[in-house]
Amino acid sequence: MSKSILVHVTGTDRPGITFGLLEILASAGADVLDMEQTVVHDRLNLSLLVDIPESASTVKDLLYYGWQKSMAIEFEVVEAEVSTPPSPIRHAVTVLGRELSAAALAGVADAIAGGGGNIDRIAQLSRTPVFSYELIVSGGDAGDMRSRLLQSSAHHGVDVAIQREGLGRRAKRLVFLDVDSTLIQDEIIDLLADEAGVQHEVVAITASAMAGELDFTESLRLRVALLAGLDQAALDRAQAKVRLTPGARTFVRTLRRLGYTTAAVSGGFQFFVDKVGAELGIDHVFANELEILDGVLTGQLIGPIVDRKRKAELLVELANREGVPLEQTVAVGDGANDLDMLATAGLGVAFNAKPIVQEAADTSVSVPYLDAILFVLGIRREDVEED
Repeated sequence: MSKSILVHVTGTDRPGITFGLLEILASAGADVLDMEQTVVHDRLNLSLLVDIPESASTVKDLLYYGWQKSMAIEFEVVEAEVSTPPSPIRHAVTVLGRELSAAALAGVADAIAGGGGNIDRIAQLSRTPVFSYELIVSGGDAGDMRSRLLQSSAHHGVDVAIQREGLGRRAKRLVFLDVDSTLIQDEIIDLLADEAGVQHEVVAITASAMAGELDFTESLRLRVALLAGLDQAALDRAQAKVRLTPGARTFVRTLRRLGYTTAAVSGGFQFFVDKVGAELGIDHVFANELEILDGVLTGQLIGPIVDRKRKAELLVELANREGVPLEQTVAVGDGANDLDMLATAGLGVAFNAKPIVQEAADTSVSVPYLDAILFVLGIRREDVEED
């Protein structure tokens, strides 16, 4: 005969504690049914569900071991399960913020509980450049929890992402990045307009496109036409003004070190995207080609336009070429012309995005650091700092 006991162990963590406990259980012929361990600020919290032969002196041996190691050990007899119930669906909830107050975390916990979910585990992912926590949640209605989490995140000014937990989440392999206002802080067309002295005209055309009076392709051709006559020196001056988004280097470098394929896609121009891609070591770059004759812009474009539809097509084409299922792809963008790409990817991330994009994307990140997206992927800060 045996009995099921839940063993709780707490105390200052140091090497060999877990081994010593398991060695005692092994000597008693106990079966370990479940086990979970966390360490918070050098404090060990270990729980084990074990089946122990009733004739064994295991409890006494564990208590003596705890006394030797200055560990607190508590026991709880539990009912043995006749059958193993089906495992509930689990979700990973990631919380990001420059600061994460108790009120903000309480709001997240309340949203999860309100949606019927139960928090099984909480782990801190980072303290810099943002604070982030990952909560593993079992059960609950994903749609209801997402809605409640969005309300809570808006109220407390933090970012919250919810994803299905499992191997698929951990197996992302291709990251597709928008460029203007995502990978870089600038809009390339605005830098070129400044060089050509046509800022007001370009802004007016952009406003018409935003109002739905022009589609992206038509508005792009009109704006490029205003750049006719710019020479190579003007392009170089505009390139020198390009500012990478904070965290861009760390983001791309970490992804590459962890084996991800990276790509940059832009409704802007190949001349600039090539240089940004080379500087960061991005594997693939896609953008529009400016026509240059005798070292001067003609005001025309060469080849098909990289627009909203084409961005999504390029994501699919590259995923196929790399042998990556779409569910293992991530797309990051900020504007309406990124919507199809974000919807096509396995995970679409709105980065400091327009409201329409935030509402449509799988998750939204509003802090100004691109590398904060690593935490949404479940990557810990210590993995980033190995670079």
